[in-house]
Amino acid sequence: MRVRVIQPLKKIEEKKKVCAYARVSTESDAQGESLENQIITYQNILSSNPEYEFVEVFADRGITGTIEDRPEFQRMLKMCRERKIDLIFTKSISRFARNTTIVLKTIRELKDIGVEVKFEKENIGSISGDGELMLTVLSSFAEEESRGMSENIKWRIKKKFEKGDLILNTKRFLGYDRDEYGDLIINQKEAMVVERIYKEYLDGNGVFKITKMLNEEGVATVTGAKWHESTVLEVLKNEKYKGDVILQKTYTPNHLTKKKKKNKGEVDSFYIKDNHSPIISKEMWEKVQIKINNKGILRGIDKYQNRYPFSGMLICGKCGETLRRRTWNSKLSCKKIVWQCSNYIKNGKHACKGTKIDDSVISNVNIKEPMIVKEEFKNGKKHYSYTCKSEWNKLS
Repeated sequence: MRVRVIQPLKKIEEKKKVCAYARVSTESDAQGESLENQIITYQNILSSNPEYEFVEVFADRGITGTIEDRPEFQRMLKMCRERKIDLIFTKSISRFARNTTIVLKTIRELKDIGVEVKFEKENIGSISGDGELMLTVLSSFAEEESRGMSENIKWRIKKKFEKGDLILNTKRFLGYDRDEYGDLIINQKEAMVVERIYKEYLDGNGVFKITKMLNEEGVATVTGAKWHESTVLEVLKNEKYKGDVILQKTYTPNHLTKKKKKNKGEVDSFYIKDNHSPIISKEMWEKVQIKINNKGILRGIDKYQNRYPFSGMLICGKCGETLRRRTWNSKLSCKKIVWQCSNYIKNGKHACKGTKIDDSVISNVNIKEPMIVKEEFKNGKKHYSYTCKSEWNKLS
């Protein structure tokens, strides 16, 4: 009997579908060059490896690693879910993401579908036994580094503001350019548009009409786009056109989300008078602000005139916001109606200490126009004083 040995067929292993992910957080030339270097290096190394099927290099420019809204990053994850990628190479954990939660969430999702991530700097593979433990520790360091960098940037910006240094992109600001020393100088052609907007408004033309007029005449904004009512209103309310500057109008409370919020007293702001040459006189600017405020109050009165007689008529003497009608203890026999600062209600005592007056007290006051309500304590008792808003504006 002859026995023939049948050799097992050699298993043909499929090549791993490989990609790389690169990112820089700013659009500066130096970082842009670094990103290009990363892309070229990965392309050369991965495409020349016979064990790999090179897919592509995914790269995000000028996008922070603390947020998930990165187009190339999301496109890469989509291809992973479609089983078009088996292995991802990236320079470091901080390039992949600075947020510990995002790192671990993404790594676990990829691990579940059999996709591995290799971090070159840390020499870690996400599928290895101790990979997740090391990733947890190291990504926490990356997140803390991001927080530290954010705090350093905030500190530098604050110091600039304290010195009166203006951070302004004149390419997106109508009416001004910068000279060789970085100072604001008037752009005469654009200044004519600013002057016209102020004049038209004081002549009785509303924001809607001015917007329509500018668009019909083909007058472009500083970015070349069409005018919107909000854009015209921003021009009318901007203190820079009278030569003054308010620094730190916004701030970033969370270094992970990077979302800016309007500064309502949470951080220091800085007011600089006569910082640069004005396009609009201070008198004209003040007249426009009074008219804007009065129109806003009248709209509030029209909207609620059938509900409450004092709606839009009472103004907090501490922050300038309107008082809102509230019912306290509404389900109890001791309920009472008060008028309280809307800024305090919405944003808390850090925004305004709040003005509060009982409806029964204010009902005894003859109010026919917007009034500033000011709280005062005399001999341990609360007293109120009332000033017409028009008179208040003159005094301030």
